[in-house]
Amino acid sequence: MSQSKDKKRELSSVNLSEVESFLEKVARTPVPRNAGKSGRLIFALDATASRQATWDISMDIQAQMFSESSMIGRLSVQLVYYRGFKEFFAGQFSSDSSYILKDMAGVYCVGGRTQICRVLQHALEQHNKERVDALVLVGDACEENIDLVCDLAGQMGVSNLPAFTFHEGYDADGRQAFAEISRLSGGVFSEFDSSSPEILRRLLAEVAVFAVGGRKELNRFQKQSGQRLIRFDSNI
Repeated sequence: MSQSKDKKRELSSVNLSEVESFLEKVARTPVPRNAGKSGRLIFALDATASRQATWDISMDIQAQMFSESSMIGRLSVQLVYYRGFKEFFAGQFSSDSSYILKDMAGVYCVGGRTQICRVLQHALEQHNKERVDALVLVGDACEENIDLVCDLAGQMGVSNLPAFTFHEGYDADGRQAFAEISRLSGGVFSEFDSSSPEILRRLLAEVAVFAVGGRKELNRFQKQSGQRLIRFDSNI
């Protein structure tokens, strides 16, 4: 759950060697098969006080999204987060992983209420300007009117903008809201535990492949890896 205290706490233990290693890997990556295709994905994170522990994990995870989708096409990602008193950040879409990493490395978590409705509204606005293939939302709570949240998620479904929601923790209201967002938008709901980052990393890699190549490429990716974590028939 998000907390009320507004004390700023700097992120710690960012593994810069892993970041550098990833960027070197990108430099050695062959040209994608469909170099002209670019999937667009919004990566939205809850940056309220209770989310501090998830930030370092998320930095590494976004790198994995670029890596796994690179052989299908070019992934363009926009970082979005909310924190504090109505503070809302939306970066530029970029296919440069170092640009996204730079934005994430400068983030610190601040107590405040969730702004999920604003995230969904923003995603719809971006989609109306230029197609967005998927929204990813990572968080642990929803402190907003569920009817308003569901209305926006329904608009996303009509607009063919699926939301892939990833819920952490034991907040029943938050879990219900995240599940409904995915169901109504045509996306997929999943639960994760920050103590097992490999699961979240794998889930988001599959979403990235979907954003670039659709269900066909996702199915191919899942068959090749022998795992199928994203299931469009799994929503509650």
